[in-house]
Amino acid sequence: MRSGIFIGARVVVLLIGLQRRSVYGRVGVDTTEVNPILYRIAKRALFMMNPETAHEFTLASLRMAQGLGVLRLLSGKPVDDPVEVMGLKFPNRVGLAAGMDKQGNTVEAFGALGFGFVEVGTLTPRPQPGNEAPRLFRCIPQQAIINHMGINNPGVDRGVENLKATRHFNGVLGVNISKNKVTPNDEARIDYLACLRAVWEVADYVTINFSCPNVPNLCELAKAETAADLLAALKSEQANLSQETGRYVPIVMKVSPDMSEQQIRELAHVFQDCQLDGLICTNTTTSRKGVENHPASAQKGGLSGAPLYDRSNETLDAFAKELRGSIPIIGVGGISTAQQAVEKLRLGASLVQLYTGFIYKGPALVRECAEALKEAALTLP
Repeated sequence: MRSGIFIGARVVVLLIGLQRRSVYGRVGVDTTEVNPILYRIAKRALFMMNPETAHEFTLASLRMAQGLGVLRLLSGKPVDDPVEVMGLKFPNRVGLAAGMDKQGNTVEAFGALGFGFVEVGTLTPRPQPGNEAPRLFRCIPQQAIINHMGINNPGVDRGVENLKATRHFNGVLGVNISKNKVTPNDEARIDYLACLRAVWEVADYVTINFSCPNVPNLCELAKAETAADLLAALKSEQANLSQETGRYVPIVMKVSPDMSEQQIRELAHVFQDCQLDGLICTNTTTSRKGVENHPASAQKGGLSGAPLYDRSNETLDAFAKELRGSIPIIGVGGISTAQQAVEKLRLGASLVQLYTGFIYKGPALVRECAEALKEAALTLP
């Protein structure tokens, strides 16, 4: 296994190095033909693996490359575009969405790749194995992924231990939390409050995941009355913890792209009434629009990637119009180009997150988006 990780580290380093050449160019190198071909070859090595194996393989390789000090060298200095959102100072507007680093042990590596903020998790009170495999499927022609992972994670205590070991990350750290699958919805508040207390000392902000389609009945918590009760309890505990510790940790809610206009209006009012600190639009979708003809379309799970882009934007736009700037929004869903990141900003987002686009396009997408957003922020109202 260790020799495999060394090989994986070489693959990851090749991916980053080739993309850095592609973005910046090198004297005597034909960046328009050679590097894209080599990049596709290197990526193909990972895509030949089982998706879940490739995921763990890549994260282990990134940690090794970070430990050797080569990630920052190859990725260059992150884009400097400081912005204050939710009272937090973000180095730039591009973050990594939850689901990539489920254990909170690869934050430093993702920071070295240029992300201004990293959201880890989702973490639950107790360790959770998730759903049975296979549970992760690529739709390569559509640049999409269907995942039915089921919030597999090592449990919040282990996640916090990993985050405490993080030493060299200068960005903003978000921690995504949820209830355990076996916890009934009428006891969900207990799980969320336990996680909030556990992550308080390590998190810069905490995201409440009540929109994952891979946990039975979890999305029922997004009904207006239920969400109001849950958020009121969380805000009350937030006030208590702030008084006890002397630090304020913003609470963010992550919503589904599969809501009706009425649901969006009702939730927007709940969020305003409860003085929510931030909103993430959106999670994955149960729709199969855009992948209908792919063999994996019949699999259970949430769809992410390019086909989610329009649906996610519609939800973002609807919430932005309802909230009218009262609550900052983080836009995520389907971003695979810098222009698409800018469109999220135009629709009302203050920050963006990458996930599936990062998998298909690689680390260069982080810099491309960060630079485009820096320029766009100068002209957008």
